[in-house]
Amino acid sequence: MKQFRLSRLAVLLAVIGLSSVPELTGFVGNTAYAQEAMRPEIGKHVQAAGELFKAKKYKEALARLRETDNISGKNANENFTIERMRAAVASAAGDNDAAIRAYEAVLATNKLTGPDHLTYLKALAGAYYKAGNYAKTVQTITRFNADGGSDPAMRPFLIQSLYMSGDYGRTLKEVQSDLAAEEKAGRTPSETSLQLYANAALKQNDKAGYVGALEKLLTYYPKKELWADMLNRLPGKPGFSERLSLDLYRLKLAVGQLTKTNDFMEMSQLSLQAGYPTEAIKVIDQGYKTNALGTGTEAERHKRLRDLANKNLAESNKGLAAAEADAEQSKDGSGLVNLGYLYVVNGQADKGLPMMEKGIAKDNIKYPEDAKLHLGIAYLQAGKKANAIKTFKSVQGKDGAADLARYWIIYANQK
Repeated sequence: MKQFRLSRLAVLLAVIGLSSVPELTGFVGNTAYAQEAMRPEIGKHVQAAGELFKAKKYKEALARLRETDNISGKNANENFTIERMRAAVASAAGDNDAAIRAYEAVLATNKLTGPDHLTYLKALAGAYYKAGNYAKTVQTITRFNADGGSDPAMRPFLIQSLYMSGDYGRTLKEVQSDLAAEEKAGRTPSETSLQLYANAALKQNDKAGYVGALEKLLTYYPKKELWADMLNRLPGKPGFSERLSLDLYRLKLAVGQLTKTNDFMEMSQLSLQAGYPTEAIKVIDQGYKTNALGTGTEAERHKRLRDLANKNLAESNKGLAAAEADAEQSKDGSGLVNLGYLYVVNGQADKGLPMMEKGIAKDNIKYPEDAKLHLGIAYLQAGKKANAIKTFKSVQGKDGAADLARYWIIYANQK
């Protein structure tokens, strides 16, 4: 399973915003607190620190505030004033550890209310995240929410911190809730949220959750490596039928995942065995175009395969009329479905699609889900996207046909 690299840009930007307290830059002139009693031996250090703060001499300001630590018997207001100043200076100085201690001390006084209280909690959460203390980050954001905070920016910050703290179970629960709400509202889920979900599912060994996240990532943020991961894992899914190998190759070819020489050889041979020489020739031609075929020590073998495909095509064309008559008379609709698909591949969709529909309508097919899957592919090849998606949605079963149909829908919506 793939481990996604989570983009930390959004989170780091959030941390930068959360770890500063802009309104504290005017702290020195804030008379609301200055009017409260403060002993001169303390006030002189706070005043000096304030002047140094305004001059952007943050380290010197912190040093002056540390002078108050040796003064005993400080009252509640003195402690509050010192720590509030220290929080502003430490944040500006980039002294994260000092900022955390100051934020905690200010909050512990219970003197802050309303927006000021919530601002300090946001700043503390950002500082804890910077320190790599994700459990404390989660705890602080939870407190922020419980105390009436409603900043939407805190939500992704919380989820990322849950993941970083190793609480994968809660991460899954929270992200799943957000994804459901976003999709219900018709909004596109964020790529970061989907990656978090995939990684959390991976950590929990939740294969179904991981694949579900991959499918959503493919739907909203398609990438070649995602297609490769999804399609390469499908044959290993319990219950996947080898009967669908050619259909898997068809999808790989459509999404650009057919690149290896052996894949081109295997798909073309399967197409010939299934009675679709035109499809085999298209695959072989693509192989030659990409230099996957026609080069190296096996070049002669590749040529023989191409010659065989052309020979089969000539023979197939001669017998089409007889094959069509047999298919029409058969109680089994498979013949009409297969022959109709052959016509579509040959570029005769107007003739092939009705034939496939008629075959499926006979309702006497050994593999009806395969037939619907092939009809969906044929519709898509004929440029009938809406019909294709509707048909793909009707495919059921646990042998891989329904999985392939879902992936064809994703691909169809990207075209």
